[in-house]
Amino acid sequence: QCAALTKTGRRCKNNALPGSDYCYVHQPSRAEAVEAERTSAKASKAGAEALEAQAAEGLSEEELRQQLIAELDELTERLRELNPDYEPPPFSPRRFADLIEELLSRLPPQVQLDALERLRTSLSEGLFDAEVWKGAWYMLNYTARYNADLVKRHFTGEYDTDEWGLDWELVDVVRPFFAFLYSTYWRVETSGIESIPIEGRAILVANHSGQLPWDGTMLATAILTDHPAQRLVRSLYSDLIPRVPFLSAWFNRLGGVLATEENGVGLLQQEELIAVFPEGGEGAGKLYKQRYQLARFGTGDFVKMALRTQAPLIPVSIVGAEETYITLGNSERMARLLRWPRFPITPTFPWLGLLGLVPLPTKWYIDFGPPISVADYATDPHAAQNLILIAQISDQVRHAVQDMVYDRLAQRRSVFFGQPAAAKAGA
Repeated sequence: QCAALTKTGRRCKNNALPGSDYCYVHQPSRAEAVEAERTSAKASKAGAEALEAQAAEGLSEEELRQQLIAELDELTERLRELNPDYEPPPFSPRRFADLIEELLSRLPPQVQLDALERLRTSLSEGLFDAEVWKGAWYMLNYTARYNADLVKRHFTGEYDTDEWGLDWELVDVVRPFFAFLYSTYWRVETSGIESIPIEGRAILVANHSGQLPWDGTMLATAILTDHPAQRLVRSLYSDLIPRVPFLSAWFNRLGGVLATEENGVGLLQQEELIAVFPEGGEGAGKLYKQRYQLARFGTGDFVKMALRTQAPLIPVSIVGAEETYITLGNSERMARLLRWPRFPITPTFPWLGLLGLVPLPTKWYIDFGPPISVADYATDPHAAQNLILIAQISDQVRHAVQDMVYDRLAQRRSVFFGQPAAAKAGA
């Protein structure tokens, strides 16, 4: 395994090259500039902190207090320049305590206690005076108002997006929740992630399941978390999604795009990484008894995208998602009544209401296969209209995904605990 660390601080999951401790991404020749910059930044930060700590050791209490006031004044002034019209409410100890309580309520209890203890100690030592309190009051109020404005702007539509509707601010907000699902709830393990290029266009072709699109979310989280370049995946969603109120808008803001050939080609021409689920609604709505049996791969639009842009096709196997909901049947009458794409019947839904939508904590595996190149057809201007060629490539990718699914299932011994440690060691 590669000895390098990704940007998230986790161990790289790529295989090291023969005779080296690093994968092809983290070879010193390729990573030298990035690593040098990162090391320089760390050294600069550590040096600044050391100088500050050394300087603080020789300061008296009054000098330290004045230094704190100066730092607060500088930060407050920067905030005022950014928002010249903002004025906080009048300062009072009671309001200040209420604001601290409101902000701390979002943190774990132990962190709350630690913060309050530090604040109480500072008060006891007489470290703060009225000027410090007023500066802290301004910044805490500004933080609270910013969070409130963030929520308000996203409900009123006043936020910035790219031409496809991506809202990076929202991605950053929901990312911790998706990371929790990825690393703790479903304990996702990946393999073959080195198949995904560091930059440039590519099409991820995955099996689909689970009623709700958790598989696409975890696929994107895997690459945003574990891939050395931490790339954003632009998932192409079915035209069934817009039938569910608000869902398509959220998909767009999180990076999704309606699945059309033109949209896919447009993203690939911008060197984006896109994900497709060719089984479509038929795959997502499979019954439990049909799990891991891939449905037909539609009309092959993803192959046309690849042929028009020369983007490699990367087969992806997702195992674990098909047991998150035990779908026993689908009610066509209820689906028509609610105008939903489908209305699944499970042991918990609709009997438990919204609680029935909580997925089971199964163990997931996401495996990336070797890229399938279409470069041999680059000189054929009519390749994207050759239906026989499209069907052949589509079947090739489908069989690759199905074989990967079967290989993973053969290793798995438990839906909730995955494969035993001995099997992992052997693999």
